[in-house]
Amino acid sequence: MNTKHLKSYFAVLGIVAASYSSYAQKVPQKFIDPANMDLSVKPGNDFYEYASGNWIKNNPVPAKETRWGSFNELRDFNINAVKTVVEDAAADRSAPAGSVKKRVGDFYAAAMDSITIEKLGYTPIKADLSRISKIKDIQGVLDEVVTMRTSGLGSPMYGFYVDQDKKNVNKYLTQLSQGGTTLPDRDYYLKDDSRVLKIREAYLNYMTTLFTLTGSSATEAKQKANTVLAIEKQLAEAQMTRLEMRDPYKTYNKFTVADLNKSTPNINWTTTLPKLLVQGQDTILVRTPKFFVSLNNMLTSVSVADWKVYLEWNVLKNSASDLSSPFVKAHFAFTQVQTGQKVQTPRWQRMSSATDGAIGELLGQLYVARYFKPEAKARMTEMIKNLRTAFEIRIKGLEWMSDATKEKALAKLNAFVPKIGYPDKWKNYEGLNIDRKTYFQNLRNVGTWGYQEMISHLGKPVDRTRFGMTPPTVNAYYSPTMNEIVFPAGILQFPFFAANADDAVNYGGIGAVIGHEMSHGFDDSGSQYDKDGNLRNWWTDVDRTKFEAKTKALGEQFDSYAVLDTIHVNGKLTMGENIGDLGGLNAAYTAFKMTKQGQSEEKIDGFTPDQRFFLSWAQVWRGNILAESAAQLIKTDPHSPGQYRTIGAPVNMDAWYKAFDVKPGDKLYKAPEDRIRLW
Repeated sequence: MNTKHLKSYFAVLGIVAASYSSYAQKVPQKFIDPANMDLSVKPGNDFYEYASGNWIKNNPVPAKETRWGSFNELRDFNINAVKTVVEDAAADRSAPAGSVKKRVGDFYAAAMDSITIEKLGYTPIKADLSRISKIKDIQGVLDEVVTMRTSGLGSPMYGFYVDQDKKNVNKYLTQLSQGGTTLPDRDYYLKDDSRVLKIREAYLNYMTTLFTLTGSSATEAKQKANTVLAIEKQLAEAQMTRLEMRDPYKTYNKFTVADLNKSTPNINWTTTLPKLLVQGQDTILVRTPKFFVSLNNMLTSVSVADWKVYLEWNVLKNSASDLSSPFVKAHFAFTQVQTGQKVQTPRWQRMSSATDGAIGELLGQLYVARYFKPEAKARMTEMIKNLRTAFEIRIKGLEWMSDATKEKALAKLNAFVPKIGYPDKWKNYEGLNIDRKTYFQNLRNVGTWGYQEMISHLGKPVDRTRFGMTPPTVNAYYSPTMNEIVFPAGILQFPFFAANADDAVNYGGIGAVIGHEMSHGFDDSGSQYDKDGNLRNWWTDVDRTKFEAKTKALGEQFDSYAVLDTIHVNGKLTMGENIGDLGGLNAAYTAFKMTKQGQSEEKIDGFTPDQRFFLSWAQVWRGNILAESAAQLIKTDPHSPGQYRTIGAPVNMDAWYKAFDVKPGDKLYKAPEDRIRLW
C-alpha cells in the first residue's frame, strides 16, 4: 500500500502503553508532578501555563529538533529502541539469507556505510539525468513522469495511486491528485510576506546549489532554479487549497478514461495507464479536475527544454538527502530556513527512520518481538471497549440530534474496527532485493516494489488487514473508508498510558486519544462516511444544519487563538482535529466517571481525580516549538498548536470549570450557554 498517500486520509493523533523488556521506558513516580506546573498561575486564566509552565521553561527545543514536547520525548525514546533493533540486526552476520533479521540488518548497514556513499557522490542518479537530457518532445516528458513514478523516483507533475473508491469501498480504483510542487503549501508560491519571501529565496539557493553540484555553471544553475520556480508557481496556482481539499465531495470526481482524455487532450490516458502498469481500468477518480486542465495547457505553454529542467530538479530533490555529504548539507540548509532546526539529525537516527519508512513491517516484526507485550494489547482492548460504551451513552444523550440520526450514528460507532499494535498478517516484501553495499539502489528497489505492490491491489478484494503506519510509529489514526481506529505499538507508552498509573491519568491520556480517534468518525469530514466507510449522507437535513452551526462556533473559537504576531490558528483547517479533541476528551471523561476513582474525591499528590484527569490531558500537549516551524505548521498542519489543544476542549466542559473553580472574570471563562457541546 502507498503509505504516504494513505496517511492523507487518516485523522492523526497519538496513543497507549506497553511494558518493555531490555529497553524499558522510565515511567515517573509522580504521574502528575507539581514540579512541572506553574502553580502561581490561575488555571482559569492560563491552564496551559498552570499545568505545564515549569516543564516548558526547563525543556527548550534541542538543537537537533524543531519542537519538543511529550510526543517528541516519546519519539526520541522510541527511535533509540529502534536503533537497538537495527544495530543488532546489522551486527549479526550469521542471520540466514532471506530472513527478516538479515534483510533489516543489510538495509541499515548499507544506509550507515557513509564511506561508500561519499565515494559515489551523485553517481547513483547520473543515468537518470542522462535519460532526461535525451528527451525530445512532450510525449517524452510525459513518459519520463511515468518512469519516475514507477521506479521510486518521486511523482513529478501529478500524483497517481490506487486506493479505495470512497463511494464503493469494497473496490480499489486508480486515482489522480494534484501535485508537482516542492514547497510545503501553495501559499509559499503565491504570497509575498517576509517569511514566505525568505523561504522562496532559500529554495532558489538550494536548487542552484544542487544544479551546480551536478555540473551546471553558476549562471546556468540560477537560470534552471528560476525555471523550476516558475513552473511550480503555475502548478500551485492550479491547485485547490488545503481547506478545499478537506471536502470529500469536492475531491470525488469520477471519469471514464475516454472522458478524461477529452478534458486533457495533451495527455492520452488510454496509453498512459498501461505505462503506469495499469490494465483493464476504464474508470479513474480525479481529486482535482481543474488542476489537470491547467496542467494540460501547461504542456504546450511550457517548452520541452524547461520541462526537462523541471524533471532534472525532481530527480535531484528526491535524491539529495541520500547522496554524498555536499547534497545532504544543501538539503539541510534549506530545511533550516524553513524550520529553524539548529543541527542535522544524527545519521543513525535518520537511517533508523529510513529503515522504518522503507521496510517497516520487516523492522516491525523485530521491534514487537523485543518491545511489545501482549498485556498491553489486552489493556488497550479493554479501554477501547469502555470508550465505545461512553461514546454510546453520549450519543444517546444528545439533545440536538434526532432519534433517526442517532440510530445511524450508533450503527457507525458499533461498526468501528480497532487495530492495536501491529498487523495480524505481515508484509513479507517478496521479490524486494536488499544489498548490504548499495544503499541508494535499495531505496530505488523499495520504491519500485512499493509501486508494483500498490498496483497489484487492482481487481482484488480490499485488504482490511493492512496497517497504514508501521509498528514503531508514535502516532495513531482513523480511516473513514475503513471505519477503523488504529494504534501502532510505538505509542502504547507513557504519557498516554502506564500500567501502574491511576485511572485519571490513563483516561486523561490514552482514553482521550482513543476517544479522539473515535470522534474523527463524527467530525466535519468523517461524519460524511457511513458505517461501511462509504461516502454517503446518513444525516437528516435538520440535524446536519445543527451540527454545522456548532462546528462554526468551534471554528470561531480557534480562529481567535494567535500563534505568532499576526498569525492565527485556522479554525476551518483544524476543524477535524478540534472536533476530535472535544469529542474525545468528553467521551474519556464519561468513561472515567464510570471507574471507582472517577466516582471518588480522594486526592493523589494534592490533586482530585477530576483535576488529575485534565492535568493528564494537558501534559500530553505541553511543548516548545521554534518560531520558523510554528509559522510553517500553521499553514500546513491540520492540528492546532499544543497550547490551544490543551485548553480548546476543556473550556467547553462543565467538569473542567468545577474541577479548577473557574469563575466569571477568569480569562478562559465561557458562559455555560456559550460552551460548545458536540459529541
